[in-house]
Amino acid sequence: MLAKAAARGLAARNIHYGWFMVLLTFLYGVCSAGAMSIPGVLLTPMSHDLGWTIGDLSGPLGLRVTLFGLAAPFAGGLILLYGVRRVLAASAILLVAGLLISTTMTTKWQLWIGLGVAMGVAPGLAALVLSATVSTRWFTARRGLVLGILGSGNATGQMIFLMPTAWIAEHYGWRMALVPPTIVITLLGMLFVLFSVERPADIDLAPYGEDKIVPSPPRPTGNAFALSLNALGQGTGSLVFWVLAFTFGICGVSSLGLMPHFVTLCGDYGISPITSTGLLAAIGVCDMFGTIGSGWLSDRFDNRWLLAGYYAFRGVALIWLPYSGFTLVGLSFFAVLYGLDFIATVPPSVKLTAQAFGREQAPLVFGWIFAAHQLGAGLMAFAAGMSRDMLHSYLPAYFTAGVLCLAATLSLLLLRGRSKPPVLTLQAA
Repeated sequence: MLAKAAARGLAARNIHYGWFMVLLTFLYGVCSAGAMSIPGVLLTPMSHDLGWTIGDLSGPLGLRVTLFGLAAPFAGGLILLYGVRRVLAASAILLVAGLLISTTMTTKWQLWIGLGVAMGVAPGLAALVLSATVSTRWFTARRGLVLGILGSGNATGQMIFLMPTAWIAEHYGWRMALVPPTIVITLLGMLFVLFSVERPADIDLAPYGEDKIVPSPPRPTGNAFALSLNALGQGTGSLVFWVLAFTFGICGVSSLGLMPHFVTLCGDYGISPITSTGLLAAIGVCDMFGTIGSGWLSDRFDNRWLLAGYYAFRGVALIWLPYSGFTLVGLSFFAVLYGLDFIATVPPSVKLTAQAFGREQAPLVFGWIFAAHQLGAGLMAFAAGMSRDMLHSYLPAYFTAGVLCLAATLSLLLLRGRSKPPVLTLQAA
């Protein structure tokens, strides 16, 4: 009822309801990603307060990243079966529960349940797979721009809350730093449940950019795991899938895999934590502009060559970093260049997936491509730490990531001559 009333009000102002769906998804994506990243800046005060070592705290954080990646492939199946409203509601409830457990925890089992399980699975249910679903169902025209907006929300949310969280923790304690995201996630989850719509046809609208209403497909049978595994089986038969999984895995290696170590890297060269955290925030702000701009470009140019350019640009930036002198000017220049390309790969990657696998099935297939991203991020996060322990330097890890980005650029040449890959049909198990 509320959604239909809101749709009529927006239509009277010549605004398609899809844009309101983008706003709801964007706001929740920013805050859920921010909530997931917040514990990373609370390790030291939590360690001092609870008497646990950084190693004790790092185990659940590693589990969180793993579950975040593992949840994504099955989020597509859950959305197909139960709809975006129910899946996001489950995500919000689980995330709030994880934050509440973390805020009041006094034992290690609460640490593992709150920071590890709940805060890993919950954002994974509502990350880029949800963005891919909303963009492909609601938009034909401007789909790339929408993907850029939603992708920037998920990536930037992991950066822009770091400085406010550090300030709250310093002045009021680490437990209070978890209270604001708990309240905001609760409110946004309620708004999404009240105003979200599964498909344009549910409120008698055509997707943005089309004239005819697209009938809602029949609900598939089976279960979410079977649907997701079937999507993986179909995807592995396509060269497009393998190229996108490989390149998006390198995207994870060269972005989220390196960022947990950035503050420590700067500290090795005498940069204070406040300054390096500020540089992370700058990367986040630049990422928002870069990813939205990437979406705009992906609506106008060949997405294969855009991806090739993005990976080449990122590779050059990472290889150049050791030669920056690690001065504030050099690092600021790197933050701008690297930030503009941080998650710019999302819009063209999702668009190529939708082109190859169709509107309804693309989110399921992209869930597995996103899993490759998180796998790459996890491996590089571990490898970068090993590089510092064994070689006393992070620079080999950054240089390796840069070289891999150039390899990703070359791999996209395999898609030459595939201007429109065939659409594969996924069948429910």
